[in-house]
Amino acid sequence: MKKLALVFLAGMSIATAANAQFQFGVKAGANFSTVNGNDAGGASSLAGFNGGVYFKLPLAHGLSIQPELLYSGQGFEDNSGGVDGKQHFNYFNIPFLLKYTHFSGLFVETGPQAGILTSANYKAGGVSSDDKSYYHSADFSWVVGVGFKIPTTPLSIDARYNFGLSNIENTSSTGGTGTIRNGSFQIGLMLKLFSVPGR
Repeated sequence: MKKLALVFLAGMSIATAANAQFQFGVKAGANFSTVNGNDAGGASSLAGFNGGVYFKLPLAHGLSIQPELLYSGQGFEDNSGGVDGKQHFNYFNIPFLLKYTHFSGLFVETGPQAGILTSANYKAGGVSSDDKSYYHSADFSWVVGVGFKIPTTPLSIDARYNFGLSNIENTSSTGGTGTIRNGSFQIGLMLKLFSVPGR
């Protein structure tokens, strides 16, 4: 949790130091997540929700930084012994994005993301069990995305993919020897609430 706080504070410090128009807003959208890796066998996509706040500060013409603080419902579906199961993860994620916006409103974004797992449970055959101990609390990803700022409105839409970089499987608990990495496609709507001019 301390690492996530440091990432967030670093982003805010850069934003504060820069002399430009600071923006604050909220965002929400859908996740279509799964896992990959040599211990992920047979996993398929699970739908979920993401939502939170974002901060944006222009650095130069068309270029800005955008740290975010998001809740993200992730996971995957699988089938074990003929029984369909669902693995649910609840994360707090902090992406720190570099963003370029064209004058048309189109933008691209990329950057690292740190996440902390707050809960995990597996449900199959009507039975749900807490399996958070099978997974590491920290997760690290790389984000790439595209979007569009809707002209004359405070709204933007975006689509992004989070590529998992770290092994989330706690092999000391599961006895596994391979890797499991998160992967999540997200679509969302952003609403700018206010902006504060720089000095």
